[in-house]
Amino acid sequence: MNANKIEIIEPRTVWMGNDSAPVSLVMYGDYESEACAKAQVIVDQLLKTFGNQVKFQYRHFPLTRIHQHAHKAAEAAVAAVQEGKFWEMHHLLFENRKRLGSISLKEYASEAGVKDKNFIPKLVDSVYGWTVRADLLEGVEKGVRDVPALFINDQLYSGNFSKPALTRAIQEAAPAKKKRA
Repeated sequence: MNANKIEIIEPRTVWMGNDSAPVSLVMYGDYESEACAKAQVIVDQLLKTFGNQVKFQYRHFPLTRIHQHAHKAAEAAVAAVQEGKFWEMHHLLFENRKRLGSISLKEYASEAGVKDKNFIPKLVDSVYGWTVRADLLEGVEKGVRDVPALFINDQLYSGNFSKPALTRAIQEAAPAKKKRA
């Protein structure tokens, strides 16, 4: 067994909301994308609106051809997962999507509560690069071609990315409440 092997907690294990919620939302996104940042704001509102009925997961789909910092930002988010600080880092990355260089990522990690002294060396060495790539490849396999891409109960959502449209889609995806006899 390799003593240097690092066990990486993958983002696919991290959910926001009630674990037993009947509706799951999984968004593939890119931290430099304006559209993804706007979509995240809507998802946050929907999580408040639907409470225990909805759970949410974010998956990485950096569009590296147009966003040069997106992949490292996603790696920084995976680094935050290791300390249970994913959602704090996730929101900071979207809030600061125009400043995602390595020094800025270190600042956001510190602000999110990440304590790892080797944060920058791990980014430089791409310790979490394959984890981000795994999300990307899984997204491609599921038909993701652009971001934001949202899956509602494992079905790719193709409607308008507005709060009213997504509210309807979530209501339609929710299992009908059974009437008591």
